Order: sequence, then structure tokens, then C-alpha cells
Amino acid sequence: MRIGYLECFSGISGDMLLGALVDAGVPFDSLAETAAALNVGARLEVRKVSRGGLAATKVNVITPDTPAVEPAHTHGDHEHLHPGHHEHEHHHPAHIHAPHRSLSAILAIIGSAPLSDTVKQRSIRAFQMLGEVEAAIHSVPVEEVHFHEVGAVDTMIDIVCAAAGAEALSVGRWLSSPLNVGSGTVVCQHGTLPVPAPATLALLGNAPVYAAGEPMERVTPTGAVLLRMLDVQYAKLPQIRVLKTGYGAGGRETEGQPNLLRLLVGEEIGDAAEDAIAVIETVIDDCNPQLLAYVSELLLAAGAWDVYRASVQMKKGRSGVQVTVLCRPDLVPALQEVLFRETTTIGLRWRLENKVALTREFAEVVTSWGKVKIKIARLPGGKIANASPEYEDCRKIAAEHSIPLKRVMEEAMRAYAGSNKETR
Repeated sequence: MRIGYLECFSGISGDMLLGALVDAGVPFDSLAETAAALNVGARLEVRKVSRGGLAATKVNVITPDTPAVEPAHTHGDHEHLHPGHHEHEHHHPAHIHAPHRSLSAILAIIGSAPLSDTVKQRSIRAFQMLGEVEAAIHSVPVEEVHFHEVGAVDTMIDIVCAAAGAEALSVGRWLSSPLNVGSGTVVCQHGTLPVPAPATLALLGNAPVYAAGEPMERVTPTGAVLLRMLDVQYAKLPQIRVLKTGYGAGGRETEGQPNLLRLLVGEEIGDAAEDAIAVIETVIDDCNPQLLAYVSELLLAAGAWDVYRASVQMKKGRSGVQVTVLCRPDLVPALQEVLFRETTTIGLRWRLENKVALTREFAEVVTSWGKVKIKIARLPGGKIANASPEYEDCRKIAAEHSIPLKRVMEEAMRAYAGSNKETR
């Protein structure tokens, strides 16, 4: 499996993650096209900078309100901003200052943009989490949460472009080091507050955190929600074969500790990966089938690996449905809450099982209608066990060209067989 490992020794923000993705090989033009697809009057800008003597990539969101003259520079590209901030200041929802953009309006913009389903789903989920956190902090219904328009545009670009960049890397699992959240205070629309800001703290949940270096805000709310969006797990760097490395720069130079986010992209070393998997089950006999389909979508959006339903016969001859959810062990509480909140069940069971997975990798082939990713699984020893075309790539081509899906999949496999020496 391809692993993305985030080393957050100086925190994480939206611009830092975008810079790391580009530095690790994600084409900047593809992210610029993603930003333009939102049609919110913003664009991306990229340049090489130095942080602590290390070369890194800096990505900025440029809006009509971005100052024409950048902050004063010294030592080349070293930006000097107000202490305690990354380049993009966090904008809390506010009901006093105009203009504002509602959460529903933001979700509508993302939902109607010409983006892949995965990018849309991840981005919408991220903004929903931001809205829920802000609603809880301010004790208002989530429908009443409004984001300051400038901050909403910055955050929207950061989130959607990060989702697109993550998809481009074809990473199957995201991990992170403990988070250096910083210290001191941060100035926002509600006054001066301690670091981490309330929204950041709520979004981080039980993530391992610490404070090091000069006082400043090192993990922004956008950075925190991006970690949630990618379903990041916190662990030591596993055994991987590093394929790509990327350094994303924060908005200012800092003494003694480079203001950088490092991204390692690699493949797990070993013939098969064995890990724990949580299995959640409940049997329901009084729930609308349409509701269960909706709940399955919610569970998948919340991070479940898979959700499936099977018809069962219960006591007294009643027909019921067994809902089974497969997920990471740390997601059990959140997914249990979804089941209790959204279905009529009053009880469930869960257990840990061992999961053994073959190593996986991706190849790309060119068909008559466009590029298609091929997922390859290898047996112990390296022999290919199976290969299959990515459904979403094939579905998109079939829809765009009005051709049968099975024809696209067959063509993709022929192209793979013809280009791969191992299959000959």
C-alpha cells in the first residue's frame, strides 16, 4: 500500500500542505485548474523559498482582496508576517462583519464544481466538520454558521486543492507524527485567544500534540480539518520504501526550527501487511430500506472502509437486515454514534479481527478515450496476484463518451497487458 507520512514538527496549515504536495510531485497546473473550477475569483501562486536554509515550495491563494504589495522580504524569499500567524489568518464565523458566506452556499459551490466524486466528498465532509465545530463553539445551529467571505474562499481553495492533490498521489493510507501545535496567542475576530485556537483544538480531538519552538500558531483550523479529511492516523514512521519527498513552507521564517511540513510518500515494505480491523454489526427489523442506504453513505463518508447489508431471519420469523461496518479501530466510537443516531437500532456489537492485505501499487495506462489507473496486488515474493482498472476512472470515461462501462474496463486491461512485461 502507498503511504503518505506527514512530519508535522512545525505544525500544519493549508498552504503548507499544498506546498508539500506540489514539492512531492503533484503538478501545480492540476491544482491551479482545481482552484479555477470553483469559480470563486481566486487563483494559486507557487514559488520556491528557503526555510532554515532548506529549499521548499510555497503555495499562496490569491484573491481580489490579496494585497498587491507583499510583506517586506529579507534573505531572499523569507516572508515576515505578524508573529503568531501563518500567511493565511484564520477567519472565524462572524455575525457582525460583512460580507459572509453560509455553509450551505459553500457546499453548493463544491458540489456543483467539475471535480471528481472523491474530491467533492472529501471537501464537503471537511467543511461540514468545520461547520459543526464552529456551531458547537458558538452555540448556534449549524445552519446559522456563516464564514467571513475572504476566509471562506481561502479555506475552500486550501481544502479542495488538498483533496485533489491527495487523490493525485494515489495514497491509500495517511499517517502523521505528533503535532507541534505551537504556543502563545492568536488574534482572530473574537479577540486574542490562546494557541491552539478553539476550532483547532476541537478538530484535533485526541491527536497527540505538543508545543516547541518560538510562540506562534503552528496548527491552523484548516490544517486540523485537513488531517481529519484525510483520515490521518498518528503513528511512528512504518517501514516504507520512500518514493517521493516534499517540503511545504509556512508563511514566515522562524529561528531554530524551519517552518516546514515534510511529506514522505512511499510503499510499505513486506510481502503482506497485517493489521487490526474493527467489525461493527447490528441487526435491524424496523427501519426503512431507503434510510439504511443513506446511513451506509454517511458511514463511508465518516471513514468506514466498507459497509454491507444482508437479509437475516430474526426471532418470531421476522425479516431483518444485518448491517456490518469495517473500519479502523480508532473510528469505532464515531461510527457507533452514526448508527445510534441515524437508525432505529438500540444495540450493536463490535470486535477486533486481524486483516492481512497484499501489497498494492498503481500503474497508469492510456486507452482510446483517456488515462485509466490500474490497481495491482502482489503475492508474497512479488508475483502479481491480480490487477483491475479503477472503477471511477472507467465510469467517468464511459459517461463522457457514452460507451458501455464494460468496454472501457476491457480496453484498459488490454492496454495494461500489452504494456506490462510481467503479464506477457
